[in-house]
Amino acid sequence: MKHSDTDVIIAGGGLAGATLALALARVAPALRVTVVEAFPLSADALPDSYQPSYDARSTALAWGSRLIFEELGLWSRLSEHATPIRHIHVSDRGRFGATRLNANEYEQQALGYVVDNRWMGLCLMRALLETNTQWQAPAEVADMAPSGQGVSVTVKAGDETRIMTAQCLIIADGGRSGLREKLGFQANHHSYDQNALIANVTTSDSHQFSAFERFTDAGPMALLPHGSPSRAGHQSALVWTLSDKELEGVLAMPDSDKCQRLQERFGWRLGRFTRIGDCNHYPLKLTTVDEPVRPGVALVGNAAHALHPVAGQGFNLALRGLMTLVEQFRLAAEQGRPPGDFQILRRYHELHRPDWQQTVQFSDSLIRIFGHALAPVAAARDAGLMGLDLLPGAKRLFARSAMGTGGRRAVINGPAASDKR
Repeated sequence: MKHSDTDVIIAGGGLAGATLALALARVAPALRVTVVEAFPLSADALPDSYQPSYDARSTALAWGSRLIFEELGLWSRLSEHATPIRHIHVSDRGRFGATRLNANEYEQQALGYVVDNRWMGLCLMRALLETNTQWQAPAEVADMAPSGQGVSVTVKAGDETRIMTAQCLIIADGGRSGLREKLGFQANHHSYDQNALIANVTTSDSHQFSAFERFTDAGPMALLPHGSPSRAGHQSALVWTLSDKELEGVLAMPDSDKCQRLQERFGWRLGRFTRIGDCNHYPLKLTTVDEPVRPGVALVGNAAHALHPVAGQGFNLALRGLMTLVEQFRLAAEQGRPPGDFQILRRYHELHRPDWQQTVQFSDSLIRIFGHALAPVAAARDAGLMGLDLLPGAKRLFARSAMGTGGRRAVINGPAASDKR
């Protein structure tokens, strides 16, 4: 095999890219991995202690994702600031349909967790600094072309341009991936004609580690427990679906009016809304790529599929895909084959495809079913929600989807990862 600068280049050092780099370091340590990230990385920037911010953005991790982070030796540190979800309440506003999931019914400590993105990133960076992973930051992958060694990757860092050779390029630069478009991957976009407003809120009643998924005539909204991992508090992470016009109106309101409008839409299950933090928002759409692999290159994470946040499945689906890819790279290394071998990448896609198809269908169908205001459809979905409580088998399947244990998840068979503090 001809010499290359590195074996795997990961374009993007966000949550997906950093997790992939750590998994490769744990499972296939012989592979040389280089992460190219637009933001600077410095060990000096990692604080000795983490102080959560009220306005921190967060991610919902399913129980299956906890198992993945345990395998990577990261969970003991992550769990220091991971708020457990012990109950999930799903309801249809103004109608009788509802279902409830409780962790103790499935003999689990939690159905999932809510973790600040910044804390997750800091944990990943600390772990990666203990590996042989190489970083090019701040820098970006500007282009890629096939070469004798696998791929030839153009990396730009300020005014400097460098050509790096690698056996495989992994594109993990997010849902707005410019590199995906530049390399000609065909992305399918379906707009929901809605926006997600993201904020943290405080309520007069404690969340009691409960997550609420509330479907309304204006779209779904979710409240996830946020804050202390051991003491049930009053702060929740809000995902509020709004039309363009509604979003414009809500953003123009003072905070007291935002809380009142939210109260009208959500109800009183958590008492009165007393505070809403900084509001961020983005348009909602379903993005998929039918063929996310080519010889020497693969899309992962949101670059490969971006979902509606209604069921909190996006990052959890990405994690399962990353582990499937890592397992194929491990097998390739054992066989003396380059990770960019198209058969290796195609096998990864074949294994991951049923999971993302099932997850996309699950998330998208919730939006379509609960988006109908017609009385017969509304009655049918309410009966369906009630039926979940009455039919243990159906409820168990629903719970497996919520917990991220229904899809295929690769088992790491590489060297045991030590769960370092």
